[in-house]
Amino acid sequence: MSDAHEEIRNLLGRYCALMDAGDFAELAALFADATLADEQGNVFATGADEVLAMWQRQTILYDSSPRTRHVTANPVIEVDDANGVAACASSYVVFQGVDDFPLQAIITGRYADTFARASDGAWHFTQRRYAVDHVGDLSHHLRVG
Repeated sequence: MSDAHEEIRNLLGRYCALMDAGDFAELAALFADATLADEQGNVFATGADEVLAMWQRQTILYDSSPRTRHVTANPVIEVDDANGVAACASSYVVFQGVDDFPLQAIITGRYADTFARASDGAWHFTQRRYAVDHVGDLSHHLRVG
């Protein structure tokens, strides 16, 4: 397994940690050269500024944290070292617990991520596609409308 696999796994973990910390500026920086899209590839945010605005607009915070635990599991990473690109399919589950809302899974689904290697050798996201499989009570996590 190459170093690329570990770097990409670390990006997956960093996304979860930054989201759970409510650090949307650093989180958006992970997508500076990327798009966010639905399962069919319909883009809904491009670059750090749009990604930051989206998360700030839609995510409910409690003392600067969404009080969530994002878990990304079962990553299948395919690296094309010769062309400096990679893809990863993984599953996610998000747990949340707040004062009047006991800890529970609020959503599950799948990510289809693509990555590229920068000129300095570091890997970065180029696209994250979200697929939703199961939806629980998101009323304490996301603003609708």
